[in-house]
Amino acid sequence: MATTTISVDEFQALEQRVMRTVELIRSEREARLNAETELTALKELLDVASAENTALSAEVNTLKQEREQVKGRVDAMLKQLDELV
Repeated sequence: MATTTISVDEFQALEQRVMRTVELIRSEREARLNAETELTALKELLDVASAENTALSAEVNTLKQEREQVKGRVDAMLKQLDELV
């Protein structure tokens, strides 16, 4: 059986690399969690904005219809005024 010996310096260097890797994984997990939290919040905002957009579109359509009705009434009144003159 062959035994491999490593020096104390090599072992410490390996230990430092392992510790840096562990810290990197921790920070990446935290960043991922933050990104997922932000994504959830943004999805909720998008849902709210989409619902508001739908409501506003319906309101715009209603206002357009009302405008056309008023325009028709004004045109009818103007026509009646022209007939009087």
